[in-house]
Amino acid sequence: MSRIVRVAHSPDSDDAFMFYALAEGLIDTGDLRFVHELQDIESLNRRALAGELEVSAISIHAYAYVCERYALLPHGASMGEGYGPRLVAREPLGPEELAGKRVAVPGKLTSAYLALKLFQPAVRPVVVDFDRIIEYVAEGEADVGLLIHEGQLTYEHEGLHLVADLGEWWADETGGLPLPLGGNAIRRDLGDQVMRKVAGVLERSIRYALDHREEALAHALPFGRSLDRARGDRFVAMYVNEATLGYGERGRRGVELFMARAHAGGLIPRVPRLDFVTG
Repeated sequence: MSRIVRVAHSPDSDDAFMFYALAEGLIDTGDLRFVHELQDIESLNRRALAGELEVSAISIHAYAYVCERYALLPHGASMGEGYGPRLVAREPLGPEELAGKRVAVPGKLTSAYLALKLFQPAVRPVVVDFDRIIEYVAEGEADVGLLIHEGQLTYEHEGLHLVADLGEWWADETGGLPLPLGGNAIRRDLGDQVMRKVAGVLERSIRYALDHREEALAHALPFGRSLDRARGDRFVAMYVNEATLGYGERGRRGVELFMARAHAGGLIPRVPRLDFVTG
């Protein structure tokens, strides 16, 4: 008898790429049957707070609040290697001018928001759907926008100016560590055996996509919200690569330092329990 596991992720080209083989039934999942749900990352963060889903993409920031109920899967993390969420404005603006500015953010549980608060605590955030932030800033509803997902590559085409790249800032701050943005979390009450099986399936799905890149891209690019193929390919490569198969020592150090600095700054209630399921 098969066991149903609900797995949720963002409707974005990078997540679609890594979950391609699983969604299309191209790999063996044994006695597990996966049901996919697509939703924006802040909504998934909120659902993780309630423990709704067995497996979910989650912001590393949000993991600080759910670590007792969920463990981190070792595969599928989004890490910014010298790049990451970008702050943009209608007019040229220096990072030193951010204090007091109204910043459109994609959710207060996102890692992008936590990085912003570490970068400049004195901003005035307003939560906006992530795919409306460029429009929101362009229309003058906010001074600055905090961009995640494909908006990191398209803002210039909307006439916006880069204020700061938070992944670049984090690398400078930490001696080159990646900025931890998202991961996949699994509910601990599934038990060790099921958790390990799920970890193995996710690893195989990512590996399949990397080994069959062209067909996985063909599946993923329609999720890219008007990205052309070149930019879509670039975006997927930023967040799905060999490092996505495992955090590695640098990745885990990045997560630990991100959480430690956030806690020291009073931005999260505790340094979360960071244990990773092994497949």
